[in-house]
Amino acid sequence: MELHQRIVSAPVDFGAVRTEFGLASDYPSEAVSEARDAADAFAGARADRREIPLVTIDPPGAMDLDQALYLERTASGFLLYYAIADVAALVAPGGALARESLTRGQTFYFPDGTVPLHPPVLSEDRASLLPDVDRPAALWTIECDEHAAPLRYSVTRALVRSRARLDYAGVQSDADAGRLHPSIAALPEFGRLRIEAGIRRGAITLRLPTQTVIRDGEQTGIDHWQLAVEPRTAADDWNEQVSLLTGMCAARIMLDGNNSNGSGNPAHVGLLRTMPPPAPSAIDSMRRTAAAVGVAWPAGESAARVLADLDSNSPAALVLMSEATGLLRGASYTILNGQAPDTLQHSAIGAPYAHVTAPLRRLADRYATEICLAHCAKAPVPQWVRDGLTPVADTMRRTDALAGKVERACVDLTEATILSPRVGTDFDAVVLREATGSRPAEIFIADPPVLAKCTGAPPEGQHVQVRLETADPATRTVTFGYPAEPAQA
Repeated sequence: MELHQRIVSAPVDFGAVRTEFGLASDYPSEAVSEARDAADAFAGARADRREIPLVTIDPPGAMDLDQALYLERTASGFLLYYAIADVAALVAPGGALARESLTRGQTFYFPDGTVPLHPPVLSEDRASLLPDVDRPAALWTIECDEHAAPLRYSVTRALVRSRARLDYAGVQSDADAGRLHPSIAALPEFGRLRIEAGIRRGAITLRLPTQTVIRDGEQTGIDHWQLAVEPRTAADDWNEQVSLLTGMCAARIMLDGNNSNGSGNPAHVGLLRTMPPPAPSAIDSMRRTAAAVGVAWPAGESAARVLADLDSNSPAALVLMSEATGLLRGASYTILNGQAPDTLQHSAIGAPYAHVTAPLRRLADRYATEICLAHCAKAPVPQWVRDGLTPVADTMRRTDALAGKVERACVDLTEATILSPRVGTDFDAVVLREATGSRPAEIFIADPPVLAKCTGAPPEGQHVQVRLETADPATRTVTFGYPAEPAQA
């Protein structure tokens, strides 16, 4: 089944979505002035690590570059340097910029632009790890064994300089051609080892089609937009493993005071990203679905392994991964304050985890990074960090939910707009979930790439023909019906 087809585009106004969710694009002038005038608060205390040939890997055109890496294969394993934009060095605690970013929580992404966490003068310039300029960073050093398991890890403030700005498609192309940049030549091996380690931990990775809205140029003076399935390369997965490993190391530093370096410093404060274990009923439901669509689930095998072995383009895989979303419920932020909370792990990762790698785009990372810097320096966690943990966690919970709604609203609006002239048309679909008494069936259509509700009782895991019954941009609703009635002569 082809998952990368696109169809005709249409003009779409995303401003209505911004208005509906109360997302203001304009940044307060006082906060913009602070960002423009910001100076590195730790300029005199940084290690000069500009000799490390770091590179960034981001989507084409991205300017808010949070991370830069250098990965070396050593005689005994791997050495990773991971530089993270040091946003806390440029944002004064208690200032207008700090207050506004606490309200915003994170960057919201729209097809036609962003509602940023920080003013672009900071996130796309002063703090961004752009190539060939000196930048303040929180520099992680992670030593791994031959299986890419971490042995020693720490973070410190440093001055760094990125050598190149790479993108995922280019990295994948270079990897396929055997010409990777020397700074990431070890990334494919490292990434594969970390992915396998994740499966052994029980990490859940879903490779469902990811809908995206992309610009289709300008027609008659108006931007047009189209739906696409976002391609995911192996390079995306390898790079993701670098970030995941760093977040796992950060969580361990918070939980045990980084005993990996022998400090014995007890943990007193932390901010973890957590997810409770899946309910037994969710596992049972997934097992029943696997049996129904003919996917073998050997006795004793984990859900992570079963999902990892699927052909992601097969109808059975789409059905089972859709069912597996029920395993990933209850993600939240957990504050460590000297007591052990009920949930420390992130069940989808299979380990304790903290957000520390995207501070330009996510507020929690600034605070969690400061905690790790303090632990590694055997210094007290700054009071502004301690005081801010509860409001930051509250903001992140609120804005995570909002970001999901915004993303879905943009896709739904585009779907309804593009499909509205085609009401009554038949489409080929794969049935992801059959109807129950409480919800209609869910289907996936490849051309255009649409995930939608379907009336009737289409059989789960089967290719069927459905008819578009409703496509209403005003309500952002799209509904298909099964069976599609034969066309009238």
